[in-house]
Amino acid sequence: MTKVAIIYYSATGTTYKLAKAVEEGAKEAGAEVRLLKARELAPEEAIASNEGWSAHRLETQNVPEASNDDLEWADAIILGTPTRYGLPTAQLKQFIDGTGPLWGQGKLVNKITSSFTSAATTHGGHETTLVALNNTFYHWGAIIVAPGYADGVQFASGTPYGTSFTSNNGALEPDDTALNAARFQGKRVAEVTAQLLAGRAEPVASS
Repeated sequence: MTKVAIIYYSATGTTYKLAKAVEEGAKEAGAEVRLLKARELAPEEAIASNEGWSAHRLETQNVPEASNDDLEWADAIILGTPTRYGLPTAQLKQFIDGTGPLWGQGKLVNKITSSFTSAATTHGGHETTLVALNNTFYHWGAIIVAPGYADGVQFASGTPYGTSFTSNNGALEPDDTALNAARFQGKRVAEVTAQLLAGRAEPVASS
């Protein structure tokens, strides 16, 4: 069974909802999935001052925190984060920065990877955040599987880089278009990963 790790950070829940849809798509394709969150770094007073933030932390208290062991376990890794000035959040970035030991041993080479994001405003850094995550994948020696325009939902969602959603500063929850795009992304990653694993398992014909 294809093993997929979906690792995300979400403060108030928008990116978490996208991550859940990605999980649904991967499971639909027959994958074994670990849905994992990046460790929170914000101080307690900051979280407590935001009702949505504190409520979401309570809602996801049972979601396990991601570790390097999860990356080593996975055949495919999908990272998700809100955008911060067009870049990934500090929480997810710290997790990424801790992958050096795996990178040094070559254990991330040829992993299938993909990324998704959310932003508060239209043109608020969606694509630069996804590209920034992809830069990590290049250094890992991983294989990026973007959703592209491989399904009709992508023409509605409008981006080939990875699922994204504009929350209007948290006022909006992911709509059907964004959730369907996320499901497709999860399914596509799981399917391509399964194809790659099957190809590796086939014996090489002698010439």
